[in-house]
Amino acid sequence: MRASQFFIATLKEAPADAEVVSQKLMLRAGMIKRLAAGIYTWMPMGLRVVRKIERIVRAEMERAGAIELFMPAVQPAELWQESGRWEKYGPELLRIKDRHDREFVIGPTHEEVITDVVRREIKSYRQLPKHFYQIQTKFRDEIRPRFGVMRGREFTMKDGYSFHADFEDLQREYANMYQTYSRIFTRLGLGFRAVAADTGSIGGTGSHEFHVLADSGEDAIAFCPDSEYAANVELAEALPPAAPRGAAGESLAKRATPDKIRCEDVAEFLGTPLTRTVKAIAVMHDEALVLLLIRGDHHLNEVKAGKLSGLDPFRFATDAEVERFLGCRPGYIGPVGIDREKVRVIADRAVTAMDNFVCGANEAGFHLTGVNWGRDLPEPDAVADIRNVVVGDRSPDGKGCLDICRGIEVGHIFQLRTKYAEALQCKFLDEQGKDRIMEMGCYGIGITRIAGAAIEQGNDEQGIIFPAAIAPFEVVIVPMGYHKSEAVRAAANKLRDDLLAAGVDVILDDRDERPGVMFADWELIGVPHRIVVGERGLKENKVEYKGRRDAEATMLPAGDAVPFLREILREKLCG
Repeated sequence: MRASQFFIATLKEAPADAEVVSQKLMLRAGMIKRLAAGIYTWMPMGLRVVRKIERIVRAEMERAGAIELFMPAVQPAELWQESGRWEKYGPELLRIKDRHDREFVIGPTHEEVITDVVRREIKSYRQLPKHFYQIQTKFRDEIRPRFGVMRGREFTMKDGYSFHADFEDLQREYANMYQTYSRIFTRLGLGFRAVAADTGSIGGTGSHEFHVLADSGEDAIAFCPDSEYAANVELAEALPPAAPRGAAGESLAKRATPDKIRCEDVAEFLGTPLTRTVKAIAVMHDEALVLLLIRGDHHLNEVKAGKLSGLDPFRFATDAEVERFLGCRPGYIGPVGIDREKVRVIADRAVTAMDNFVCGANEAGFHLTGVNWGRDLPEPDAVADIRNVVVGDRSPDGKGCLDICRGIEVGHIFQLRTKYAEALQCKFLDEQGKDRIMEMGCYGIGITRIAGAAIEQGNDEQGIIFPAAIAPFEVVIVPMGYHKSEAVRAAANKLRDDLLAAGVDVILDDRDERPGVMFADWELIGVPHRIVVGERGLKENKVEYKGRRDAEATMLPAGDAVPFLREILREKLCG
């Protein structure tokens, strides 16, 4: 490839509305162009990145035994009504009508479509298992699309679906996909971590997310440095405190705390540690008020709370509901002295181990100190893990303490079990000739999201730092005076031809631009290896090499450039 034959459209500054690093750099590098909110045109430079990601994904999916197909983006409403998701999916589901007034959706996912295919085509246990996948455009009508391709409305996704005669075989394929995804992200050259995760709206019994590690990641990942444990903070279990509850050593007292409604402010005002305060969160379930108690320095985990028996689903209480049930405005509510016939109390594990703590007095401007279970209030109606884990918590596997890092979710695998197969009556005849519902697995990878995540993980002040496996080009040749020096032109052309013959994805920048412009463009674009060919070096039969992460350039014998680059690229691929 020659730069003069390609399309390069870099910008010195990103548009003012660009939010995150990947969005800014992709726009500046000319990889994407915004068409509408959350909808982007993939320009030639960016599309090369996407296609390289797709090639690696396809290669590993085929290695794993999956079969590629291609399903329609437009799906009939009847399938979504049959599965029960027509109403449940909500406004993210883009619904349209054709000229005959029939309803359709633009597919955000394809569980219904693939299940319909399989229930029509597979009838016997002899045809199972089967794993189908596709790489295709999806559309989810996000209320606030943001972060460029990281949270767009239209995106490209690899989604796969497996069908099985029994749960044991589903577990086998789930493990196969776990290993396959690990190979994919390793080959992509990304730092990643697989974490146990909540199944969310997709459903099923087990799932793992694959996160590209980046400080800018939306998701918090709890992991144990001393073991293999890792889980999304939404799912990570907070173990009960190891130490038992202490004795009541203080008298109950009501203290004035004017205008102090946050635990942090109350603790500072009273001169007590934040860890000795209790936060009461009022929620509603079936028109009944429930108080959720967590330690003042902890945060409620809504996913965990939402799974509790008798609390699924819940919503946060309004100010009027708080005043009706507790006779007090929010900010000063607590569990002491309330009517436990009307208000249930669910305490986090950490709270039940507390003694002599501080909580709201159910009177505006006042809190209680020296509060103790048993003496001042009954034990909670239920004790549960309802908080987010924090750094230093004991690891659930018992092998150390937890740390927290940030990640960007780029892959997710689920054990769907029979959720969709049962709803759509996807059956097969077993060995005894009896009808049975198929077991299903679901496996997704955000193809275009990976491109953004890779940039969030790899960038500096100059621009993008792509892994060689997904960079738009592996090597760029920058000749000094290409249009003025026959020697430079001949050497640059030969080096390009030799690299192409060696299987290296190379581009020769033959534009009539200043060296500084060319250097800045390729650093911005993120090509990992650069070779500079100039008259001065050629006089000594040398060229200049600089890796994208290198602080300084080095000189190489011109004849060594091809084997040198092949070896570096081989090491990166194998490493």
